Amino acid sequence: MRNVRFVLSILLVSAMLLVTPAWSYDQPSVNLGFTSFLDGGPPAGPGLYFSEYLQYYTADKFTDLTLPDAEVEVLVSLNQFLYQSDTPIFMGGKWGLDVIVPLVSLDSTPLPDNNAGLGDLLIGPYIQWDPIMGKNGPVFMHRIELQTIIPTGKYDNDKLLNPGSNFWSFNPYWAATLFVTPKLTTSWRIHYLWNGKNDDPFGGGNDTQAGSAIHGNFAVAYEVMPQQLRVGINGYYFKQISDSESVDGREKVFAIGPGLIWHANQDNHVFFNAFFESGAANRTEGERYTLRFVHHF
Repeated sequence: MRNVRFVLSILLVSAMLLVTPAWSYDQPSVNLGFTSFLDGGPPAGPGLYFSEYLQYYTADKFTDLTLPDAEVEVLVSLNQFLYQSDTPIFMGGKWGLDVIVPLVSLDSTPLPDNNAGLGDLLIGPYIQWDPIMGKNGPVFMHRIELQTIIPTGKYDNDKLLNPGSNFWSFNPYWAATLFVTPKLTTSWRIHYLWNGKNDDPFGGGNDTQAGSAIHGNFAVAYEVMPQQLRVGINGYYFKQISDSESVDGREKVFAIGPGLIWHANQDNHVFFNAFFESGAANRTEGERYTLRFVHHF
């Protein structure tokens, strides 16, 4: 599922503002807050799914950096096509394929941005296991996906903010949902992020490479209307675990907020999630709102 690259390398801006040392702000767009409740499996079994994600992010705090009056607004549309087969291939798990095409709009002050355009394509083959069933329904369901971020997005090395990253990333994850009771669920998605080299970084110069990171989404939901409405708490966490090349500082952020999922019927589902960030380091800190529609053909 999956976020826009809000700020890239800050080297040139830091130099202009006499900020030392140079800071990171170089991680790619990843899934922070795009997925939440009941993430361990598709809602209607095998078949073709389409999901539309709309996410709005705004921030006016650039941590560990002196940027008076700076702010950024990002609007992301993720168009996801997912096919879940009914064919077991590994320990009972069934293969599937996940393809996401992002559209990104950027607006920042006073940082140079690349306006709107296509983001980086995401492709991930995955294995989905059938739910483990109990006497009152499902108990546990999970999936592993080998997701790759392909640098197909709009990019200009004269712009600090771009829809695309200009480098490859490998971002596999494990997602699961535990039914604590038939009404109470907890879900999580845990990613590992490895980044390739950017051979044309902002401001020119030598290749750069963002450090590796771990990140994840989590959610707890309670069913308040049988088979129709669940409400709960959702959040995410991002932590860089190795140094970036050529820049100092490791990125991290935590967010939490309310959310809900409405089941219109078995084949149509609507999610809404709000997130309020805190504890950020070497990246922006703001608010994020996600609206998601899932349709099973």
